Amino acid sequence: MLAIVALHVLPPLVVALLHGAMLYGLRGILRFFALCVAIGGLIENFGVLTGFPYGQYYFTDVMGPKIFVVPVFLGLSYVGMGYLSWTLAGVVLGDLRKPLTGSRVVTLPLLAAVVMVAWDLCMDPIWATVVRAWIWQQGGPYFGVPLSNFFGWYLTVYIIYQVFALYLRKRAINLDPPLSGYVQLAILFYGVSAAGNLLLLFPRPGLSQVTDATGKVWQVSSIVAACVFGTTFTMGAFTVLAWIRLRSRGRTAMASDTRGLTARHLAAR
Repeated sequence: MLAIVALHVLPPLVVALLHGAMLYGLRGILRFFALCVAIGGLIENFGVLTGFPYGQYYFTDVMGPKIFVVPVFLGLSYVGMGYLSWTLAGVVLGDLRKPLTGSRVVTLPLLAAVVMVAWDLCMDPIWATVVRAWIWQQGGPYFGVPLSNFFGWYLTVYIIYQVFALYLRKRAINLDPPLSGYVQLAILFYGVSAAGNLLLLFPRPGLSQVTDATGKVWQVSSIVAACVFGTTFTMGAFTVLAWIRLRSRGRTAMASDTRGLTARHLAAR
């Protein structure tokens, strides 16, 4: 299980660091890394100790070593999937080449947080109720997961994104036309992460039922079906939407460049 956790966390982390260094520079992506680890780790530790904002829960030893009461891998997961979610939201909302100004300073963090929470929505019942990487002490209606968990996730990642947006405000990023393929890579990797959810959501052999901390029995097949459905229509939908938006803007930019070249050619004649 620890190997599966590492494969779930480390590849997106590596992509985020390399991809982010290309777009925002080394200083920019290191700031994003620090925000994710510091804010995510702080709120998660506070959440385990107090129950706010996620609900009453604690981590088992499934995810490996901890800093205080939160696994190291969980803190790092904020960086990888957090960055991919941020990039997808940027593609959906507008041209990434433009500096972050006006209402986009707020709307981009708001949408990016939704994209990130979609990931948690798809995997939390499996990792909590089936794998028991963390335990919800009072259970919850979503296969043993309380709805407050998703409020907590949204609040946490929104704070991270909002601080990062304020740092990026009015800063143009390094995205020349030849580098547009790097944005496609981020979209593709988010989609691969969604597909990875589909592979990892299969139950352990012979395990047909699980019991949450309150004693409520859940059918593993129902948990798997719900998570597969959620992955398809949240993470999958965001992937397709971002890809369509990027391709559409690429064709528009190409047509604009062609008209500009034609006009300059006619003027020269």
